[in-house]
Amino acid sequence: MWHEKKIIMRKILLTVTVALMTVAGAHAQTQTSWGLKGGVNLAKYTKLQEAKNNTGFYVTGFADFALSPQFSIQPGLSLQGKGAKSDFKDADDNFKNTINVMSIEVPVNAVYYIPAGTGNVFIGAGPYIGFNVSGKVKTKGQEGGISIDEKNNIKFSGDEKDMNRIDAGANFLLGYKLENGLLINGGYNLGLTNLVPHATDKVSNRVLSFGIGFQF
Repeated sequence: MWHEKKIIMRKILLTVTVALMTVAGAHAQTQTSWGLKGGVNLAKYTKLQEAKNNTGFYVTGFADFALSPQFSIQPGLSLQGKGAKSDFKDADDNFKNTINVMSIEVPVNAVYYIPAGTGNVFIGAGPYIGFNVSGKVKTKGQEGGISIDEKNNIKFSGDEKDMNRIDAGANFLLGYKLENGLLINGGYNLGLTNLVPHATDKVSNRVLSFGIGFQF
């Protein structure tokens, strides 16, 4: 599992590095613009029993390096709220878990623009690497006939860590850009690394996002 994880990480980091070098080499011949977007995340984890979407938010700043009128490379810096919700019920227990994780991500997306109406439809994809910086688990309900209402911080380091610090995967984008720079965004975040140390089954992020932004 660790060997597989290292291979995935190396591939993602290599892809990001090559993309950034390409951007740097072409920068002198490109038009550069900047953007800011934000919105709502609907997040959950794979392999989590009875997983439900946890509502969070995202804020992303990005640069747009236009290599042609229809094609751009967009590196960025993003604050992402992720996590999941799950319910557990049986004869003795009835409680809910809510996992909230805040992550700083560095995406590098290739974006293609298709003229449509007074603006452009855009589609894009690319890798990201993320760093989980804080997290909390909230548990509320009944366990063994006893009421529980707990909040525990998630550990990202040490021998007894609850979650790995590093996350990486792929982004997929779809949206519409108006002539004035207004953006309507949709996206999907596909985590490819295992978030839980020593887990038998890989647990990864799955995040659907919606939002608006502006490019200037």
